[in-house]
Amino acid sequence: MRYTLFGRTGLRVSELSLGTMTFGDPEGWGIGKETSARLVDAYADAGGNFIDTANNYTGGNAETIVGELLEGRRDTFVLATKYTCATRKGDPNAAGSHRKNLVQSLEASLRRLRTDHVDILWVHARDHFTPVDEVMRALDDVVRAGKALYIGVSDWPAWEIAQANTLADLRGWTSFAGSQLRYSLLERTPERELLPQARAFEQAVLAWAPLAAGKLTGKYRRGESGRLTADGQGDRPDATDDVTLTAVLDIAEQGGWSPAQVALAWLRSRPGTVIPLIGATKESQLADNLGSVDVTLDADTLARLDAASEISLGFPHAFLREPRVMENVYGDRWPDIEDRRATYRRTARGIE
Repeated sequence: MRYTLFGRTGLRVSELSLGTMTFGDPEGWGIGKETSARLVDAYADAGGNFIDTANNYTGGNAETIVGELLEGRRDTFVLATKYTCATRKGDPNAAGSHRKNLVQSLEASLRRLRTDHVDILWVHARDHFTPVDEVMRALDDVVRAGKALYIGVSDWPAWEIAQANTLADLRGWTSFAGSQLRYSLLERTPERELLPQARAFEQAVLAWAPLAAGKLTGKYRRGESGRLTADGQGDRPDATDDVTLTAVLDIAEQGGWSPAQVALAWLRSRPGTVIPLIGATKESQLADNLGSVDVTLDADTLARLDAASEISLGFPHAFLREPRVMENVYGDRWPDIEDRRATYRRTARGIE
């Protein structure tokens, strides 16, 4: 396992993060404490140090299990949790990103996690009732109180993340160092706005559902049954996924890898800091995912995967990449201009 930096901070995190959405539900689609313990140990033995959970995963059981499993070794891990989502029925303030829910959710999380602080606190989703300035000011308070060291944002529109960080920077508050979003070879729509925003603000990106709810493992091609998954991705692939899946399976066979390893290696090759958020219910699944760190895809292979999974970026992105528009905007010598800044890159299709 190698390590990268968490956005514009000095925090070192492993190149794969372990998700715990499956922890604490042995009678449903998740796993019990014993299996969870084996997964955490295997992840740690491989050099992983970045564990991601949330206050609403399996009704709080995931945090409780993580707290028990990290007892005595808490400081060796980068521990992240989330708040926003509802924790009690009938109470309108037991959900949302407002200050009251932030305080009571974080205090409850710290008790379950058996720690006095989390390393990263994510806002789990955009709550449009709560003004952005309230969210950022309240988050800055918990950072200054030492109950969270860094903050991140999950499942927000790109323009509001940019608004939040600009506001925080101008007012001297803590800004979002990471952005968590759904991203995979079968879900590339974040490339339209969210990923450019993350690169512009130097945020680390945690890619959840990196295997598209198992679709990119190739299991449905093998005839395994599917079901609705907790991340809302549905079950079986549809016809539009066939070209991408075929490319992944072919590349995996030629390279001696698993399809999951190819899909995760592609994510790790993306511009900026992209950290796949892996989850598993079996030790064999986790071992397979961890093996992806040893997979390096060459330029031709990456180009094939990019082409097979390409999406339309829509307006204005597609318009601004038209040759006549490129020349109008940048001049006829634009191909000779080298921009070494990390925010943008020049490709065969234009500037992105």
